[in-house]
Amino acid sequence: MKEYYYDKLLNIKTRGAQRMAADATHYNPYQPTPYRALEILFQKYHLKNSDHIVDFGCGKGRLSFYIDYFYNSTVTGVEMNKNLYDEAVRNRNRYLNQAEVGIDKIHFQYCLAEDYRVDPSDNRFYFFNPFSVEVFMSVIHNILRSAAQYKRDIELIVYYGSDDYTDYLENSTAFELQEKITLSDEFNGDPYDRFLIYRLEV
Repeated sequence: MKEYYYDKLLNIKTRGAQRMAADATHYNPYQPTPYRALEILFQKYHLKNSDHIVDFGCGKGRLSFYIDYFYNSTVTGVEMNKNLYDEAVRNRNRYLNQAEVGIDKIHFQYCLAEDYRVDPSDNRFYFFNPFSVEVFMSVIHNILRSAAQYKRDIELIVYYGSDDYTDYLENSTAFELQEKITLSDEFNGDPYDRFLIYRLEV
C-alpha cells in the first residue's frame, strides 16, 4: 500500500525489480528501498537541508525524491545501468513538474560507482547492498580520500549490508558504527533487514 501511496504522492514510478545482465557479477539487481523502511529510518535518523547525500546504485531514484520532498536536502543518485538512469531522469521530470521545487537539489549521474568523483560537499552516503565488496571498498577509498582533502564529518547509511561490508568498515577503516536501526520485526524477521549508521569524524 505504501509503495503505491508514495509513488503517487511524488508523481514517480519506482516500483518493481529488475534483473541484471549475466556478466554484471559485481552489481546487484535493482530493488528499491521499501517506503516503510524509509519511514522507520527517518524517524530515528535526521537530515538537514544543508546535507548532501549520495545514493550509490540509485536505480529509479526513489530515495532522492523522498529526501527532497521531506527534507529539502541535496541528493545525487549514481547509477551504472542506462535503463534505470533514464527512468530516474524521467521520474525527475515528473516530480519537478508537480512539486514546484528548485531543479538544483536532485542530480543523477550515469557512471560506475567507483568512478564517481566525490564532491567536497558530499557528506552522507547511502548503500542498499548495490554491489560486491570489491566495488564497495573502492568507493569507500574514494570517500576517505575526499575526506582527507576536505575535512568534514561523514556518515554512511548502509541498508541490508553484507557481513563483508561490515567487516571491511569495522576492521579496515576509521568509520565507527554509531547506530543500528533494526527492521526485522517489520520484514519477516530477517536479521540483515537493518540500517547501519557509520560515522567518520574529523
